[in-house]
Amino acid sequence: MTRPRVLIADDHKIVIEGLKRLLESDFDIAGTVANGRELVTAVERLRPDVIVVDISMPMLNGIEAVGQVKKAHGQIKVVFLTMHPDVSYAIGAFKAGASGYVLKHSASDELVTAIREALKGRTYVTPLIAGELMQSYKEGTHLEAETFSALTARQREVLQLLAEGHTVKEIAAILNISMKTVEYHKYRMMQDFGIETAVDLVRYAVKHGIAF
Repeated sequence: MTRPRVLIADDHKIVIEGLKRLLESDFDIAGTVANGRELVTAVERLRPDVIVVDISMPMLNGIEAVGQVKKAHGQIKVVFLTMHPDVSYAIGAFKAGASGYVLKHSASDELVTAIREALKGRTYVTPLIAGELMQSYKEGTHLEAETFSALTARQREVLQLLAEGHTVKEIAAILNISMKTVEYHKYRMMQDFGIETAVDLVRYAVKHGIAF
């Protein structure tokens, strides 16, 4: 019987090694990646059944990466494994197409449970935030967590890379676009949000969970 294939995405090698040991008895490890851009390209090559992904990753955060993956491969299940207990991150994860949300300090068997539930077409939320998440949806406060959704996917990519300290030239090379286009996105974002400096734009990115 073929076992489900799991792709692990995390930028910490010690976490990846621990996850491989935890999961390899129940699943086949299709591969591992260390940043969001690698995740998007690895999916095309490895075709996993499930992705276990962190939110905080360089180059492209997990939520943005999963959004891109799900658009092209909607059948792939995604479980976020993260240190972020903030409900706003969970909302972003499920909006991107996640089936599960587990915290890194949860019991190890919780991740296995979340993966199995995802494969059955169900949703799993760690009990540590499930109540707060449900309350957020009931009260409509989850809408506040989507403030940055007015930005385009490309703008969020540019913004994360700016927040990580990349120059306009480096961002142009990473995204395979012109420097002029990068500058356009940068100043358009500053104009749209009434931000006067690039430093304040980076602060905005961190505040709204675009860069971590």
